[in-house]
Amino acid sequence: MTYRNLEECIIDLEKHGHLIRIHEEVDPLLEMAAIHLKVYEAGGPALLFENVKGSKYRAVSNLFGTIERSKFIFRDTWDSSQNVIALRNDPMKALKQPFKYIGTGLAARKALPLKTLGGVPAGFEEIQISDLPQIKHWQGDGGAFVTLPQVYSEDPDKPGIMNSNLGMYRIQLSGNEYEVNKEVGVHYQIHRGIGIHQSQANKRGEPLKVSCFIGGPPAHTLSAVMPLPEGLSEMTFAGLLAGRHFRYSYVDGFCISADADFVITGEIHPGETKPEGPFGDHLGYYSLVHPFPVMKVHKVYAKKGAIFPFTVVGRPPQEDTAFGELIHELTGGAVKQEIPGVKEVHAVDASGVHPLLFAIGSERYTPYQQLKQPAEILTIANRILGTGQLSLAKYLFITAEEDRAISTHNVVDFLTYILERIDLHRDIHFQTNTTIDTLDYSGTGMNSGSKVIFAAVGEQKRNLCTEVPEVLSRLQGFGEARMVMPGVVALQGPAFINYKEAQQQLRSLCTAIEEQGPLPSLPMIILCDDSGFMSGTLNNFLWATFTRSNPSHDIYGVNSVVENKHWSCDNVIIDARTKPHQAPPLIPDPEVERHIERLFAKGAILGGLRK
Repeated sequence: MTYRNLEECIIDLEKHGHLIRIHEEVDPLLEMAAIHLKVYEAGGPALLFENVKGSKYRAVSNLFGTIERSKFIFRDTWDSSQNVIALRNDPMKALKQPFKYIGTGLAARKALPLKTLGGVPAGFEEIQISDLPQIKHWQGDGGAFVTLPQVYSEDPDKPGIMNSNLGMYRIQLSGNEYEVNKEVGVHYQIHRGIGIHQSQANKRGEPLKVSCFIGGPPAHTLSAVMPLPEGLSEMTFAGLLAGRHFRYSYVDGFCISADADFVITGEIHPGETKPEGPFGDHLGYYSLVHPFPVMKVHKVYAKKGAIFPFTVVGRPPQEDTAFGELIHELTGGAVKQEIPGVKEVHAVDASGVHPLLFAIGSERYTPYQQLKQPAEILTIANRILGTGQLSLAKYLFITAEEDRAISTHNVVDFLTYILERIDLHRDIHFQTNTTIDTLDYSGTGMNSGSKVIFAAVGEQKRNLCTEVPEVLSRLQGFGEARMVMPGVVALQGPAFINYKEAQQQLRSLCTAIEEQGPLPSLPMIILCDDSGFMSGTLNNFLWATFTRSNPSHDIYGVNSVVENKHWSCDNVIIDARTKPHQAPPLIPDPEVERHIERLFAKGAILGGLRK
């Protein structure tokens, strides 16, 4: 099934039991987001809000809420899209010589963008920003946001659609210092495609023309977040995945998608920024107010019967988790081709994706060593931490593909394998004063933090404890020790005040453990605010530990020593207590939660989705 527009997708999903219509009026101020979060958590269907308070336009969410539904949407173009991405060296060959690459199932006439004549597409009307559904997701958000935008820009030095970038950079529609209907905020990092275009426009001393497409065939939305091979544009991939051309025209010099539901056009002028945020983000915290480019709105268009798609991000897993799974399945073994020697890389979603990576690589040097130790996988680790989005990671646990079959997607099994084998005196490697995710506030400043590699190969070196060692019950000022998983214990400590005091506390803790005797079966201790929460679920451990710690500042060790610039220890302690400089976590509004219960009551439209 290929869709010409978002409406056709919605009708198809409803026909097959994948979508529910909500006829009752729903408030875009917190209510719609809260309903979405509850339905997603229950594994529920897509939602079409037919009566959005304050707007004449409908809104849809949770389209990509499960990998099964996502693959259903793209069921007729899935295989051909995978095949083209697999041609990473030159994917455009399949477009230029479709008969030679007949196995891809791709016809160039369907994939390449198609320019249409006549300016504004038929059926479009001019509206204002305030006419759009003003969806505010979390009570601390700075205003209403577009969370599934397709932000389009072109290379100022080489204009044209084949040198364009389509990215998903959130758009703030209201709040802060934005002039209503005349300005919106665009949140992006300088290394992204639009950031490169902005830099080029700045050098030319001219504004960057930007178009924000909202809606249209779901393939267009997914294209905005796809990591594509060099030479394959997002617009071409949109046509490939949709099974039909990306159709576009130009109006006043701005690109207009003929299939989008809404289009916002405007300019970003050199050096002009305004405060953007806060915004409840994918790490499970608010990204705070920072200066970001402001787009001066030129015109806003809506097609007849337009539908506003949105998602809600927050502590993972959320709908963007399914996005990640979808991308992983589509790209398949692409990372293996990009980084020689890599067998698997898994960005752990429960940790917020970027903070924590698991990887498996080859270790071909070891047959020539008398003692097996990490060698080639350290080279691979540095390649991983220097590649695209993977470079935002703070923690990388890596091992080699050996006799025992392991998977990076089995978290407990993989970490157990590493902790059983790691030599804590040799196999921990830090990178300090480097870059981390802009949204991660655990570091020393915006984009600034550190990384650590835990590498392990060879034979098992220790048996991991499965019960809390008695030693940890005799520590003054620290207590409530609880098992998280084999070889990992959560230990509750006093509230974090500052790093000077933390260093004194951790020195005291390390000394106390040293005096009690060695703990070879416990390679990792997590110092936290609430050990009951930390040990309550695996996801709690992954989220709280790796989003609340900066390796260079928050990793300590029992019997630690630095020799020839290399740090080592007997037991690793990660200080995962909440720090004063970190952003506040996302907490649902109790009043809103109570108010939306009407939709989940027995006999109500969503009554069957109680978890």
